[in-house]
Amino acid sequence: MKDVFSIKEAKQKIEFFCSYQERCHEEVVDKLRSMKMDSGEIDQIMVHLIAENFLNEERFACSFARGKHRIKHWGKIRITNELKFKNISQTLINTALNEITPEEYLETFHALAERNWQSIRETNTLKKRKKFCDYMLRRGFESNLVYDKVKELENSIQ
Repeated sequence: MKDVFSIKEAKQKIEFFCSYQERCHEEVVDKLRSMKMDSGEIDQIMVHLIAENFLNEERFACSFARGKHRIKHWGKIRITNELKFKNISQTLINTALNEITPEEYLETFHALAERNWQSIRETNTLKKRKKFCDYMLRRGFESNLVYDKVKELENSIQ
């Protein structure tokens, strides 16, 4: 990789970086810093990217939420925390979470829960419960959903 980039070269590189995958502002700024651009150049390039619609935090947040839910089967809590970690505003996080319909969310939750419950090879009920709850909570699903589901799954066995 080259040490010094002109603004024009950096713009082209960053346009490509933004065009093949949605990015948040922070990722782009980090990339520009790694290219040794100074803060004035970074500001200038960021303004260009936003004006040319290469960079759009709302589009990023919505795409992130949809993808992480549909592909990685994350719950809303995990998605929210990851977006906060990327410095996305609460308003945009709420907009992004609305991309996931309640029906789709519950369908994913139940399918993941049942698949996980079946896969736990633990004879001790308390340990099995703990493993199940830990897994589902780590995935970012709400605790009330998880605890209701574990009761339902335990009752279906007896």
